Amino acid sequence: MKLIAINGSPRLIGNTSNIIMDMLDIFSREGIETEHIQLYAYNFIPCNDCRSCEMRGDGRCINEEDGFNELLDKLREADGIVFASPSYYGGVTGQMKIFMERAGLSLETGDMGLRRKVGGAIAVAAHDGASAAYSQMVNFMLRNQMVVCGSTPHTTFRALNPPQFSADKDAVKAVSILAGEMVWAMERLGQKK
Repeated sequence: MKLIAINGSPRLIGNTSNIIMDMLDIFSREGIETEHIQLYAYNFIPCNDCRSCEMRGDGRCINEEDGFNELLDKLREADGIVFASPSYYGGVTGQMKIFMERAGLSLETGDMGLRRKVGGAIAVAAHDGASAAYSQMVNFMLRNQMVVCGSTPHTTFRALNPPQFSADKDAVKAVSILAGEMVWAMERLGQKK
């Protein structure tokens, strides 16, 4: 089994990256292969709603030069996907939003390539916006017919500078719960293949 974490933070070693690394350790201990993808390593062109993806119907964006389609192919091959984003101003980061818009249109009008993948979301904010960012990412997963796992409490962190995330003990606990739920779901869905 394989899990991919999509990181929407522009900080290579920030709270979001540290949270992802802690979570990936949990998956690795369960024998799950993991990959951490930093969206800011890409220079994605924003979606302009050209609807070429709908005309093509193959789940690919017409822009073949920015690595976007290769990233979608990686997600299609994964069993589980975690989206993680800080919220700087009331929602996901710009890069995460661009990714979700392009992926959403390409997938929904094409092959629904993330259908029945196991998903989870993590959001981080210094003050406001974590709940909105979390909801945006979960909504993306639901629209793509993913099996979305949750936790009690939600995996929404209150933190500004690293390593402040570790002081939010409830959210740290929630990440472990989310990882456990995702492992359970991936194992159950894997048995059905």
